[in-house]
Amino acid sequence: MRAGLYGGRGFFGRGERAGAHFRTSVHVGAVFAAGVARLLEEVDVRLGRPEALDFVDMGAGGGELGTAVVAALPPEVAARVRVHAVDVAPRPEGLDDRVTWSAEPPRGARGLLFANEWLDNVPLDVAAPDPHGTPRYVEVDPETGEERLGEPLEPDDSAWLARWWPHPDDGEPGSPNGVPDRVPESPGELLVPPADGPFAWRAEIGRSRDAAWARAVDGMAAGLAVAADYGHTRTGRPRWGTLTGYRKGRQVAPIPDGSRDVTAHVAMDAVAGIRGGTLTTQREALRALGVSGTRPPLALAGQDPAGYVRALAAAGEAAELTARGGLGDFLWLTTAIDPQSAAPAPPTTE
Repeated sequence: MRAGLYGGRGFFGRGERAGAHFRTSVHVGAVFAAGVARLLEEVDVRLGRPEALDFVDMGAGGGELGTAVVAALPPEVAARVRVHAVDVAPRPEGLDDRVTWSAEPPRGARGLLFANEWLDNVPLDVAAPDPHGTPRYVEVDPETGEERLGEPLEPDDSAWLARWWPHPDDGEPGSPNGVPDRVPESPGELLVPPADGPFAWRAEIGRSRDAAWARAVDGMAAGLAVAADYGHTRTGRPRWGTLTGYRKGRQVAPIPDGSRDVTAHVAMDAVAGIRGGTLTTQREALRALGVSGTRPPLALAGQDPAGYVRALAAAGEAAELTARGGLGDFLWLTTAIDPQSAAPAPPTTE
């Protein structure tokens, strides 16, 4: 998965941008950035309106979120903001010179770190049981997507699985009686269970995501860190996992050949267990920030036709961002960074 995404010929490694292949909250419109900007303003107040306020955009893609957040801020706040875009892909041409670009997050930032659909692209290992019920790593041919069982899990991965993703035959989570939560949709997507084996299942080992989040949070000196992603918690782990691929707007088999995005939902409660924080849905988080899908009053159409059209468009964007069964079901993990326990080093990307 790592080579298929971030290697020299990998999907992101060669410079593919998310917007060309799938739609995220960032690409819905300006309403999402406006909500994030309000959150940055709240952080600014909590920090006592510092001379320099940092906004760290993890998995920045084309740099759209950082530039849109600054545009949505009051001028006095925008003048103090330093935008740090973090992505392994090359810096996009034409990006505002005020935006710094690096492959690693800055150290010592004070402000808001926002990771929108970043963790789901942090590579991970997949496990499945052999005919004797022993969890093993799933190995995949990067050209064909053909899968086979490899070595038994290392102790640390076994411990993570036992704590955060118990075997379905233990009675939780997933579907009872060995019935999968969903049916395979494409060749190579799911490992075929052995006909005479025990309960068949797949688990996505999230230790790499936990560690990535810990590094990002630990690099902050003060402020707030938010991870927004599609995810699940211990009571609702999907029996067959979530590994899938996206290419040019379509869901495809997760073959790590570099031609597609390969992604898996995030075990958000496990990530939260690393540095603490609160979990809420995107719907609840954005509504708390003033994002509403309420249509403007029809009377506005007669008083200010252009204003009515703008308000109607904004309401449509808000409705998509908070929709049940869609982006509104994304989970937000919010972790506060205590300035008393963090080193007050100046931001650096070195």
